[in-house]
Amino acid sequence: MKPLGATYLGDGRCLFNVWAPRAKSLAVSLLEPREKTVWLARDERGYFSGTVEGAGPQSLYYYVLDGGKVRPDPASRYQPEGVHGPSQVVDLQSFRWSDHGWRGLPREKLVFYELHVGTFTPEGTFEAVIPFLDELKELGVTALQLMPVAQFPGSRNWGYDGVYPFAAQNTYGGPWGLQRLVDACHRRGLAVFLDVVYNHLGPEGNYLPDFAPYFTENYRTPWGAAVNFDGPGSDEVRRYFIENALYWVRDLHIDGLRLDAVHAITDKSAIPFLAELTGEVHREAVRLGRQVYLIAESDLNDARLIWPRELGGYGLDAQWCDDFHHALHALLTGERRGYYQDFGELYHLARAFRNGFVYTGQYSAYRQRRHGGPIGPCRPLQFVVFAQNHDQVGNRACGERLSSLVDFEALKLAAALVILSPFLPLIFMGEEYGETAPFLYFTSHTDPRLGEAVRLGRRREFSSFNWAEEVPDPQDEETFLRSRLRRELRQQGRHRALYELYRELLRLRREHPAFSDPRWENMEVTALGARGALVLERWGGGARAGIISSFRREPSCAVLPLSPGRWRKILDTAEERWLGGGSSVPAEVFSAGEVELALPPLACILLERMEEG
Repeated sequence: MKPLGATYLGDGRCLFNVWAPRAKSLAVSLLEPREKTVWLARDERGYFSGTVEGAGPQSLYYYVLDGGKVRPDPASRYQPEGVHGPSQVVDLQSFRWSDHGWRGLPREKLVFYELHVGTFTPEGTFEAVIPFLDELKELGVTALQLMPVAQFPGSRNWGYDGVYPFAAQNTYGGPWGLQRLVDACHRRGLAVFLDVVYNHLGPEGNYLPDFAPYFTENYRTPWGAAVNFDGPGSDEVRRYFIENALYWVRDLHIDGLRLDAVHAITDKSAIPFLAELTGEVHREAVRLGRQVYLIAESDLNDARLIWPRELGGYGLDAQWCDDFHHALHALLTGERRGYYQDFGELYHLARAFRNGFVYTGQYSAYRQRRHGGPIGPCRPLQFVVFAQNHDQVGNRACGERLSSLVDFEALKLAAALVILSPFLPLIFMGEEYGETAPFLYFTSHTDPRLGEAVRLGRRREFSSFNWAEEVPDPQDEETFLRSRLRRELRQQGRHRALYELYRELLRLRREHPAFSDPRWENMEVTALGARGALVLERWGGGARAGIISSFRREPSCAVLPLSPGRWRKILDTAEERWLGGGSSVPAEVFSAGEVELALPPLACILLERMEEG
């Protein structure tokens, strides 16, 4: 089967292949190195293909449909002039990779660091990230999670308005910049995950409907017509997105894909697209001899996404767990607007620890119906948890980070609960030192009407939260500039102490034997609502750890369940080392099944049980 797009064959020859059943004729119009038009042959399924002489790397081209419409390549690998400009032939095979021994990371070692390439550094490029990789590794991060990089309009965007799924954003450095970043990560033992969007394309520069039935009016999404995954022509639509996933894995050496908002993919076929995608990617990983993961984002609390195929699941490797975030956020901030009205009690957080999801079929006041389903055969390492991410920060009216909503003690408590959980932790860029710059929603659409529609849409989005603040204009460049990290904060006072705490927590997660076997059977959690405390015990490798979290705003005394034995304190976020107000929890405690402790406010205490004798 011929690959989609422009495949450079060497010696100035290029194979072009595009699915365009809506066209009767189609030609490649070369603009450089010299103008030339070549008509392509059509097959019975609507693919136009042909080998063109004089088309090498750097050649610019358009497709001409029926002698009239001039369009970029739907499978373009590079858009040097943006979403409306010509596509460019690239030769990615000439890149000299240095990661030949790289096989990926085992699941239990994954610690994600989500970043937006455009705001992570002042330069806003792939290569500008490279100087910070050693710092991230020293922190304890093992995997970069890049927000979408597929070509979007202009130079400022979260990435979810991408319209060329195969083309790495030109202002970020294109596919070559991404190759260099991935190679640099692998040299340091860091994996790279990429956020991909298969539920919609952005509104500007989306020319796919001119070529083929990529979309269907049978279903609607928040962005308009749904991607056609189960109607006439859907076999080829599936192939387009599956080939895209394989492209990132094979040609860019990406270690995993985060599939955006899969709840917006409507597919009633007997073999769902997500299951087919998972099978193809896993087979490619076996062929390459590498570990490759697929991680879903979904708000359905449907664990079948990560159930094994033989048990009726889709077979994905993991999924993001918003419930954990919501339970923790509501406790720390006291917010009860929007979906936070379903959370706010300690037992919600305890349920998140026990199940991943809080709602597994119970009634949701926010949704006014039952929500979620049973977790079945899932394991903790199939859930990605976080105290912050791009959605939970950026989808606030003013993009406030947790550091702007809670005090320093609460930030430390949040860090400990995420990192010492049995789940896969994710850190949002800057979180590790308490970044205070907001992460706002920003765009740079060239169509003024579209820009105004985005402004109005953002205001409507917050209606259920009743946020009265004026929503910053996404089209204003200042909105983007305000969202850049201010990394100099890391060296200052509490920011420095928080960074050191993150590093210590990640070291403990990595090295302490009690955290070596993250299974439901190897943990026990107790919520003590009246006492404002949560006790989590984890064990493995012949060791046992007790994680005691106090959510009260003032010092308190509580009798807590704790397995019998002598316990040694190994971390206390209230201690002066972490710029806390001091702690009265002793260095050693004895439990006969319960222990009475004087707990500092908003603190996390980590104990390890001492061996007898």
